Amino acid sequence: MPDFDAARYKQTQHDQWNKDGAAWHRWGPTLENWFAEVTATMLDLAGITHGDRVLDIAAGAGEPALSAAERVGASGYVLATDLSENIIAFARQTAEQRGMRNFETRVMDGENPDLPGASFDAILCRYGLMYMPDRHRALSEWYRVLRPTGRVVVAVYTAPEKNDWGSTPLSVIRGRAQLPPPAPGQPGPFSLGADGVLRDALDRAGFGNVVTRVVSTPLRMPSARHCIRFQRESFGGFNHMMAHLSTQERESIWDEVEEVMKRYESPDGFVAPCESLVAVGYKP
Repeated sequence: MPDFDAARYKQTQHDQWNKDGAAWHRWGPTLENWFAEVTATMLDLAGITHGDRVLDIAAGAGEPALSAAERVGASGYVLATDLSENIIAFARQTAEQRGMRNFETRVMDGENPDLPGASFDAILCRYGLMYMPDRHRALSEWYRVLRPTGRVVVAVYTAPEKNDWGSTPLSVIRGRAQLPPPAPGQPGPFSLGADGVLRDALDRAGFGNVVTRVVSTPLRMPSARHCIRFQRESFGGFNHMMAHLSTQERESIWDEVEEVMKRYESPDGFVAPCESLVAVGYKP
């Protein structure tokens, strides 16, 4: 297996989200309904309140940064950052539409935040750290940027078997596209989901009093077909894995994914398992 190229991987992530940012924004109401409990848990664990300065890493189209801005009020400040200039533009657009004057966006690599030390009360990262090649560097930099007694709150997916909404399409695509499984330690959706891995990462970066919570947020859709449309449009990583295949082969794979996912259909609609881990750590 070839050596993992972190720089190339990050460039691919940048290009992918620049391409798919509009679809992610378009599906925003679905995403925010799906992740609402995770976002609320993050904000609660961070203890965000009026006047706080909050940094959101890998903010995407704006959440949880926009929700944090509502909590900090006019006397607070939220900086939403992302590697992709296209997707973070949607966060800025939404903030402007809502008249938020305590909200700023900036294109930034989450592993290398160009920010002064001890400048934020809380840092949030929802489903971003698990895609970063150098998690220790990222967390160490976040530690530097936090003020004393500051909090970092990270949300990741747990194990693949608890997240069939994503692990099932990944399994089908890997098999049909003849792709090898990711090597241990490589970034990916479930790379921080095993027991103790996220806690250990926070401990090694210097954070103390780490607390974790498991949050179950099943993906609910009208049907498996609706789910597949959502995944095809919003999660560009799935399509990237099949980029070397013909259009006919890609369509065939998505048809197979839909057939497998139909096991989660019932008279009440489509419900696929999704489980997240939310962790908070404190800077002494």
